[in-house]
Amino acid sequence: MNIDHTTINTLRELKNAGYTPKTIKDELRDNLRDKLKKGEITFEGIWGYEDSVIPELERAILSRHNINLLGLRGQAKTRLARMMVNLLDEYIPYVEGSEINDDPLKPISRYARELIAEKGDDTPLSWLHRSDRFFEKLATPDVTVADLIGDVDPIKAANLRLSYADDRVIHFGMIPRANRCIFVINELPDLQARIQVSLFNILQEGDIQIRGFKLRLPLDLQFVFTANPEDYTNRGSIVTPLKDRIGSQILTHYPEDIETARKITEQEIQVDSRQTDAIYVPDLAKDLLEQISFEARESDYVDAKSGVSARTSITAYENLLSTAEHRSLQSGSDRTTVRLSDFMGVIPSITGKIELVYEGEQEGADAVAIILLEDAIKSLFETYFPRIDKLQRKDAETPYDEVIHWFFEGEGFELSDEGPDEDYRKALDSVPPLEALVNKYQPDTAKEDRYFLKEFILWGLVANNKLSKHRFTDGYQFKDLYGSYISKL
Repeated sequence: MNIDHTTINTLRELKNAGYTPKTIKDELRDNLRDKLKKGEITFEGIWGYEDSVIPELERAILSRHNINLLGLRGQAKTRLARMMVNLLDEYIPYVEGSEINDDPLKPISRYARELIAEKGDDTPLSWLHRSDRFFEKLATPDVTVADLIGDVDPIKAANLRLSYADDRVIHFGMIPRANRCIFVINELPDLQARIQVSLFNILQEGDIQIRGFKLRLPLDLQFVFTANPEDYTNRGSIVTPLKDRIGSQILTHYPEDIETARKITEQEIQVDSRQTDAIYVPDLAKDLLEQISFEARESDYVDAKSGVSARTSITAYENLLSTAEHRSLQSGSDRTTVRLSDFMGVIPSITGKIELVYEGEQEGADAVAIILLEDAIKSLFETYFPRIDKLQRKDAETPYDEVIHWFFEGEGFELSDEGPDEDYRKALDSVPPLEALVNKYQPDTAKEDRYFLKEFILWGLVANNKLSKHRFTDGYQFKDLYGSYISKL
């Protein structure tokens, strides 16, 4: 029901406007029904969940359920919860001065009931915008029942000269103050079991118990919980009776393809416009960045139970742009293109985001990050150029023979990390077989992408053990595998 909140300030005016009370779950349900009928997007900006998580979440809302979003880190669980605010009415009325947002026609607090009894239809009203109807609490071991539910306030008792037997001495906690709102508890398994127990009555019976006071407060809340499956074994669990009171448990997941992952990254990155204006990022570089996360989720060095957050690609993209920008500023260039060697700059954003198993710890975080990059190059290489088989006949011809022969005959060449773009292009142009491979297998490649693709060929041949790559102070040297050894004999 659309009511002009700017013209209604008393209970009488609200009644005359035809207002009828509605629970928050019915409010969400009705607004979701309207959006679905109109074919509108309900959770805009959430990619990869269109056929999985979002339909399940919509069904849970239609069922008026409290919801548990279960998934690994970086799977947009909190984002989904926050976006449920968009399904609320723009404004709702409440009794002015109420701590718990009392509905004027269905007051539940002693304060609101006494005020209405005193002033009747002249009771003053205030209006609550939907942006103020979202409460969030991160479950940590130090959270107490007093924080969530409430406690007796001795200062209030002294100021008002009240006995501790009077329920007006109660100071309400976060949950009662979130009445008629969405309340999110993140990382629910981290909440101590005894604190989880305190939620039972609120979820089911609608009353709260504080220091011996049993108050019949039928709170009107939409609960959303988030949890990580890893937490069930590492730090705690959701107690069974609480799970029983949560209507729907919805499993989230990571993007299933690079295209979806790229949409998420490009939407979430926070970059300076001067970076995007001055730095060109080839499509292959964007795909490669996402492929690193896909490789990490399958790697034997990475703890799969911890997951690899979507934030890995987001921060890696930001670092990639900053690496190219740093190089451009030092060389005095106004514009530049991302190089594959710039990916060395994303290693710090990878090592801080992945949890390693024992074998990974033995390798070292930096080494694992480089392995993931090389695995990503190897995986994408086959989508651009002919596959390199591990086992080949000794005299079998391959499309890469000319490149390998060029390195066998020469002494290799070096690519500097910080060198100007002219020197970078000149170095790659000095290897004619690279141009021939690009022309033959990727003839439609845009001009600005061709040099990245040439460097990609070199790294791909290294990843497939056809060339060797050695790090020197400020760059890389590419050589054949055996020629330099043979020449010394």
